[in-house]
Amino acid sequence: MDLQDLLNKQPEGEENKKSESPLLSLKRDLDFYKESIQEVSVEMMAEGYTLYPIFVAHQHQVGLGEVILDREELNTAWTIHASSLEEFVERGLIQSERKDYFIKQFKPANAFMCLFVIVPEGANFVFYPYK
Repeated sequence: MDLQDLLNKQPEGEENKKSESPLLSLKRDLDFYKESIQEVSVEMMAEGYTLYPIFVAHQHQVGLGEVILDREELNTAWTIHASSLEEFVERGLIQSERKDYFIKQFKPANAFMCLFVIVPEGANFVFYPYK
């Protein structure tokens, strides 16, 4: 799923007309962050940490991965943590028997960032292009 698909799935309820979807602010922040995220992704793969970098996007406190872009420090809406497929499997967020399926769905890490987007309603994987 990509970010535009998620944006298109937002219900057209009365409350959504009054306030902007948090996913719109995520898109703005990702456009601002993408060079930094790509550098971290390349570094994670080059150092042999993972072939499947996952970036956790959230607006609250999350104990997953390591903070690389803090919304408080950068005056943005979203914080980004760097993680990996291996950590997601280790913590049970991706079941070990689903690991191969995830790898098949994973888009090339040199062209797309893999995001685990956490919002109050839940969480979802999203691939967002660097260009």
